[in-house]
Amino acid sequence: MRQFGAKLPKFIRLSINVNHTILLNLLFMFCMLTISFNGISQSKSEKLGIKTIVIDAGHGGKDPGCHGGFAHEKHVCLAIALRLGELIKAKYPDVKVIYTRDKDVFVELIERANIANRAKADLFICIHANAGSNVAYGTETYVLGLHRTEAQQKVAERENSIISLEDDKGAKYKDFDLSPDAIIAKQLQLSVFLDHSIMFATNLQREFKRIGRYDRGVKQAGFLVLYKTTMPSVLIETGFLTNPTEENFLGKNEGQEKMANSMFKAFENYKNQIEGKSTISDSSPELTQPEPIKEDKKEQVNNSVTKDSTGLIFRIQIETSDKPISVSASRFKGLEIFEYRENKLYKYCTGLFQNDLQAAKNYKVELIEKGYNNAFVVAFLNGERISIEKAIKLAEK
Repeated sequence: MRQFGAKLPKFIRLSINVNHTILLNLLFMFCMLTISFNGISQSKSEKLGIKTIVIDAGHGGKDPGCHGGFAHEKHVCLAIALRLGELIKAKYPDVKVIYTRDKDVFVELIERANIANRAKADLFICIHANAGSNVAYGTETYVLGLHRTEAQQKVAERENSIISLEDDKGAKYKDFDLSPDAIIAKQLQLSVFLDHSIMFATNLQREFKRIGRYDRGVKQAGFLVLYKTTMPSVLIETGFLTNPTEENFLGKNEGQEKMANSMFKAFENYKNQIEGKSTISDSSPELTQPEPIKEDKKEQVNNSVTKDSTGLIFRIQIETSDKPISVSASRFKGLEIFEYRENKLYKYCTGLFQNDLQAAKNYKVELIEKGYNNAFVVAFLNGERISIEKAIKLAEK
């Protein structure tokens, strides 16, 4: 088996230890960092919808990636990427699908990110296959962040190491800072996109699990290709080609079709969530029609929204529907629920954080742990929904 783990240059080696000083720096940077999105005037989540996606088939050309007995990563990734694009084009012809490569060619890591940035993509999907022992198995999805285990570090190092095959041997990346401090700063700068990256990654892992794939979870690591993108971005490790059983699945058309279909369903769910279309929340055991709102309950919701709507407020949105839902529905598990209406949709939030984004983010994490996997932070100014970007700038003042 070919070992694709060439030693990385020192300037992109990933540190394993994150001490308390970094955590203090995180708090400091959160308070002091001025968010800048290079002319982006509006959060991606508040545009009319997902218009452009970039699908990145990992490796290619002189870079075969990892391999098993018969399957090479570059071929597996390309087959799944092309099929995913076909599915999206067929169902959503208005969505522009761009491939970083549509044949067996070598594309530099930074160019993959540049393709997405130039297209002003709304989503970047990077598809890979994993390497490990011959018994390692399962699917995992990464977002940009600090690795928490040595295994996560090794995955990032293996995928980053292809820069040694580029013409300048990786010299262009010498100023890339993947230290824990730098990655934390990057996460803060692109916090809106990171939230949506996690949302999409969660959808992906859920769909993979539904076709019987072992769920290795949503993880973080310092991938160069994710570091340079300026939109929600994920890197999918579809499975281990070094495991004969996994290779037999991923290396054949049937398995590639199943993986592409799962990715498409995850994309569809994510698109509906971002665009505010009705979806059945996985946090809810109810599969029946939502309960109608009684007049007294509806009045209670309206009052609760207006009585505390002055100033800058952060809430956590947990449900969207095209039909009204009772605030006492069992899906809300006794939470105090606030309803607002936008684009003829009913949207349901919980929590009330006056001028305190960090407290809202902390509460979002608690809600995800309670099963509200699609929870995300929303902001209001004097009762009107505003973008998170604008809210952060107001909070800093």
